[in-house]
Amino acid sequence: MDLEGYAKRGLLRHDKKLKEKLAERILEIKKIPRKHAEEIANAVIVEAKATLNPQGELLKPVSSGVTMGEFGVGSRGAGDFYTHEKIAEVIGKTSAVVDSSHLDDSGVVRAGGQYLVVTIDGMHSRLSDFPFLAGFHVARAALRDVYVMGARPVAMLSDIHVADDGDVAKIFDHIAGITTVSELTGIPLITGSTLRIGGDMVIGERMTGGVGAVGMAESLTARIQAKPGDAILMTEGAGGGTVSTTALYYGMHDIVDETINLKFIDACEALFDAGLIGKIHAMTDVTNGGVRGDAKEISRTAGVKLVFEEGKMRGLVNEKVLAMLDKLEIDYLGVSLDALLIIAPPQYADEILGCVRNKGVAIDVVGMVKEGKGAELIVDGETRDFTPRFRESAYTPIKKLVGEKTPRNFEAMKRAVDKAAAKAIEKKKRIVRRLKDNVRL
Repeated sequence: MDLEGYAKRGLLRHDKKLKEKLAERILEIKKIPRKHAEEIANAVIVEAKATLNPQGELLKPVSSGVTMGEFGVGSRGAGDFYTHEKIAEVIGKTSAVVDSSHLDDSGVVRAGGQYLVVTIDGMHSRLSDFPFLAGFHVARAALRDVYVMGARPVAMLSDIHVADDGDVAKIFDHIAGITTVSELTGIPLITGSTLRIGGDMVIGERMTGGVGAVGMAESLTARIQAKPGDAILMTEGAGGGTVSTTALYYGMHDIVDETINLKFIDACEALFDAGLIGKIHAMTDVTNGGVRGDAKEISRTAGVKLVFEEGKMRGLVNEKVLAMLDKLEIDYLGVSLDALLIIAPPQYADEILGCVRNKGVAIDVVGMVKEGKGAELIVDGETRDFTPRFRESAYTPIKKLVGEKTPRNFEAMKRAVDKAAAKAIEKKKRIVRRLKDNVRL
């Protein structure tokens, strides 16, 4: 629970019983004397008052009036993709070979004659009560993001935040999950950070964090290199954090075991060992909003149309996972399958198929790249639109309640987000000018 946020909302509505209410909220979580809870509540209110109306450009935050949940940020759909485009605008033009504007899995710069590939992945927010599982899946995700850029990972780093009442052992369990992947792949976890969420201002047991990875490459397989005429190949997928979350919160806990594998990494290593990476134009992992989301991002970045065969993709989803998704009426094409998507000239397709299959990983040609834009899905010979929904497929009970439909006021929210991004850019420019001119802030 965010004590500071609770206090500020109370102060803004002039709640005369704020101290009493805040003390009650604290006592719901902390087993402490009431007097101490009231002392904490009072201290929180004092601090909240001091920062309720910050003055000056540095302290006054940019505001859009649109919340993360309303706009679907983090939900891997239209609102989320739009926000990431705006993030790239705020960052601006960089000297990187691949930066945020490419909407790729990792960023790339040149270093010592090679490509240095860097990525960061956040753990699945619903796996807070399952630290080992969260660590395993986020570590695997970070490595995937490096591999799909045509790079071999060389190191990992972690960032763990546990709320004030969380058990210290959560840190160890989480690290054990990360280093399980580390030991099996030989890619070391070399550094990291461990903090409390919000310090004393956030109580409860919630955990969050991320894992970063660094890799080196001689050539890249970035999305922008997808070309008309290319074949699209996909490996088998059993999902990761998303599928685990679905299984956990629908009480199908045995399905979680299906997600614990390194087949994606095995496939990538096989391609490296066979010298096939240089023959591949682009790779990505099927995560952000499922194949629907990846298709949109690749189309936008490379300026091409992607056409997929639904039957071929369905056959590559783990049978138990697919049965669960079908039973729960969750669109398997709109969730993270953690499969490897490969885009390459058709003359190399058979060689790639043979290489990956020899490693014990299922793979097939699932489509092709054409001239145009957007994506299409072929279902029983019929062509259907393949655009992502406003949010990824609703894969937990609460997500089904929130729904996937685009809000009626989405265009108005986009305009508000546009203005906020523009304000952030102007703020950055003004501060940069001040610092360059050595003007006191």
